[in-house]
Amino acid sequence: MNALKRYGVARIISKRGYCSRSEAERLVRAGSVTLEGRRVADPETPAAQDSHISVNGKVVTAQAFRYFILNKPRGIITSASDEKGRRTVIDLIQPLNLPHIAPVGRLDAASEGLLLLTNDTAFADSVLAPETHREKEYHVQTNKIPAEEDLQKCEAGFTVPARIYGKPPEYMQMRSAEILRANGKTAWLKIILDEGKNREIRRMLEALGYEVQRLIRVRIGNISLGDLKPGEIREIPKP
Repeated sequence: MNALKRYGVARIISKRGYCSRSEAERLVRAGSVTLEGRRVADPETPAAQDSHISVNGKVVTAQAFRYFILNKPRGIITSASDEKGRRTVIDLIQPLNLPHIAPVGRLDAASEGLLLLTNDTAFADSVLAPETHREKEYHVQTNKIPAEEDLQKCEAGFTVPARIYGKPPEYMQMRSAEILRANGKTAWLKIILDEGKNREIRRMLEALGYEVQRLIRVRIGNISLGDLKPGEIREIPKP
């Protein structure tokens, strides 16, 4: 972020690792934020990277960037809060008294495995940007053994019906899809995506007649889940 360029004060607060962008906007609107000694009420009030900003009288300084990996258990929501009262990843790590960190991207409630958390929003944006092509590897259990031609269809890509009525269908494509092992009627697949669209693996396989029984993300780029157990979190160096 250019020190001379001006950005909305809420964005500056978030970039300093104090809290999420939405929480910073809430704090500004609540009258809790002063910029150069003056109270501001508009989250888009221009501020520089080196501006003096306080929240409830406490100076907001740039936090050291920290990076964590979590093995998200099944049934946990990848969100800071949930309107239905379901348990979230933030609830999971709350007792650990960690600094403000936020999930990078999402895993849906039924999915498990590797989730990155950080207060480095620029790094988070780079992980999620399609142009960076960070591979995401998943191990997926299906209710039956996929035919080789169906795996080839996944790699070639095809149009998947809309998830929500009235929305257009979406083109989806897997970088690779292969059988890891088969046991009786079920199979475990190794699937790699370049860009993870909403419920992409589930929707592609369901369109071909397969039910996903388990879906575990095991790798993002060069970051692997390793031996981390469900619910465990580990700090890592900047990837």
